[in-house]
Amino acid sequence: MTIDHRTISKGFIISGLMNMSVLVFSRFFTNDTIPAFDPVVMSNFGLLMIVLWGVAYMSVAKNYRQVKWLIALFAIEKLVYGYIWIQWLQRNNLSEVYNKDSMAGIFYAVYGVNDWLFCIFFLWVFFKIRKIGATQ
Repeated sequence: MTIDHRTISKGFIISGLMNMSVLVFSRFFTNDTIPAFDPVVMSNFGLLMIVLWGVAYMSVAKNYRQVKWLIALFAIEKLVYGYIWIQWLQRNNLSEVYNKDSMAGIFYAVYGVNDWLFCIFFLWVFFKIRKIGATQ
């Protein structure tokens, strides 16, 4: 499967926008339900860091080929958040979050799926860049 540079660049933009969607779900950090259900990872500070990671993804959209190890770091970061999400789901009742706030419920239902998908995307891009570099 061959995917062109412009499509991959769009993947970085989309990943950043997905991270920035925490601004919507958190109502620009005024939704107390998200931090209440995970005060360590999803505190308002944690949500702000998610936004900053999103900006980082978008910042390399045009030159991702020059920063392969940063792309590997992005994959690891997504792996960590995906793993934390699975642990969170095992220890918490998602319906309790929905009952308290539907936006927070949607956030907790989907954020890990997003992280796993973009973990795969970043890994794929990393190995694609690595392979191209090895053949040159």
